[in-house]
Amino acid sequence: QVQLVESGGGLAQAGGSLRLTCVMSGKISGINGMGWYRQAPGKERELVSSITTSERSFDTASTKGRFTLERDSAKNTMYLQMNDLKPEDTAVYYCSADRLDTLRPKDYWGQGTQVTVSS
Repeated sequence: QVQLVESGGGLAQAGGSLRLTCVMSGKISGINGMGWYRQAPGKERELVSSITTSERSFDTASTKGRFTLERDSAKNTMYLQMNDLKPEDTAVYYCSADRLDTLRPKDYWGQGTQVTVSS
């Protein structure tokens, strides 16, 4: 089993930055895909960024160039650096991990962290 705990959400102004953190614990060695999703009120959950141990990656078009997924294997931690935030980035952000080498991880989920961007 794998546990994921997110932190770092909060309130930011448009143009500002936030850094989300996802700490992983448990059977980390079996994880081959990981990433960040978000869900805005009234909308479906959306994949934001993801990576695999085979070094494939994905970034959704609306955040490309503004958001960066980083991984610190030594700390079993994944980050989402979010720059130039926009009001439309307001959502609950979830980190996810998968045993498969997939860019759409879904086996394990964190509890979510709220990001609110004011204009």
